[in-house]
Amino acid sequence: MPKAKVNSVNLYYELHGPEEAPVLVLNNGLIMNAATSWVFQTETLSKHYRVLQYDCRGQGQSDHPAAPYSMELHADDLAALLEELGIDYAHIAGISYGGEVAQAFVLKYPAKTRSLILIDTVSEVGPELRLVIESWVDALKAQDPLGFFHATVPWNFSPAWIAANATTLEDAEERYKLLDFPAVVNLCETFFEVDFTDRLSEIQVPTCIIVGELDLIKGLPYAKILQKTIPHAELHVIKGAGHATCWERPQEFNSIILGFLTKLA
Repeated sequence: MPKAKVNSVNLYYELHGPEEAPVLVLNNGLIMNAATSWVFQTETLSKHYRVLQYDCRGQGQSDHPAAPYSMELHADDLAALLEELGIDYAHIAGISYGGEVAQAFVLKYPAKTRSLILIDTVSEVGPELRLVIESWVDALKAQDPLGFFHATVPWNFSPAWIAANATTLEDAEERYKLLDFPAVVNLCETFFEVDFTDRLSEIQVPTCIIVGELDLIKGLPYAKILQKTIPHAELHVIKGAGHATCWERPQEFNSIILGFLTKLA
């Protein structure tokens, strides 16, 4: 399992696809990880791009330091990882928390960013969203994996997907018991600091915004803020999908990304 030591932490990463192809970075959501998050994307996207999947600090198989995190620190970690791997610039994509990391990255490292793909993500935290995440933090601090599972699943998936994927959710319920709860609390508290809206007009790279029609947590109102404020950003709404669009509608999800990137070639 490859890891790179950057900024005093070990980051787990995977590289897929031709070495000579343009690099596409995939940033995970809050409780996702590089090894499993992109199971419906890796094979398809890596036919055309050198796909870099990695766990940010506090996630998955990367180190989980106790010190406070920040979006800027996540951006610095990604920049250092790219340097370690000899990658000068890349297409930067991210879903949910990973989309917020992507925004921090493009704002600090525009020269390293060829394009931006923001998926089910936000540039600010409204009071209703803060309340949802605070309920997650309550379950995490209570060391209650079942409570955390019940608090998150209805926000992350559409009703139809939940009804059709009982076995998958049973497996996920077991994995929740293995989470590093203090690390996830650190990530949640970092998320509360997200406040990029006033700076989005600085973004000058081609930008694609994707959102699930039924995303209840970081849905269309937040996506429209991104579209309105980022110059020339395009918006794609995936019908019938909840927050986890990459899992719920993978073929349409992949088609949107490849179509967007193909236009830039």
